[in-house]
Amino acid sequence: MHESEIKTFTANSPEELAALAPTLLELAGTRRKWVFQGDLGAGKTTLIQALCRALGVADAVTSPTFALVNEYVRTTPEGQHEPIHHLDLYRIRTLEEALALDLEDMLFDPYYLFIEWPELVESLLPDDVVAVRIEHSEGSGRKILFL
Repeated sequence: MHESEIKTFTANSPEELAALAPTLLELAGTRRKWVFQGDLGAGKTTLIQALCRALGVADAVTSPTFALVNEYVRTTPEGQHEPIHHLDLYRIRTLEEALALDLEDMLFDPYYLFIEWPELVESLLPDDVVAVRIEHSEGSGRKILFL
């Protein structure tokens, strides 16, 4: 990723963060594998919830902190049903543990995959992964780097 390709956004509330979802999806184009980095409480799950809503997920979208993997069903604009996988690798300590979640299959299927705390699996990620970094900024604001 070249520096010139980095897009920076700011959000001063969870609602503003969520409102970025359609813009980020448009910027991603056809790329469907996303990773999210940021401190605890930065807004990774909030943004993933908004992305899932924008993609047509009707069910509740929650953090998979303890389940490690959540699967949601999206309804495409054509009326098809597709899975979206949401992984939280915060508690994963080894690459083997991540692979045991069928990560490789999810990385190469045609569906959306959102991964929080991806550092452990970076060597497995496709070259065209969408990377989102959320940083705390002044007050309750957030700076969102879209790579």
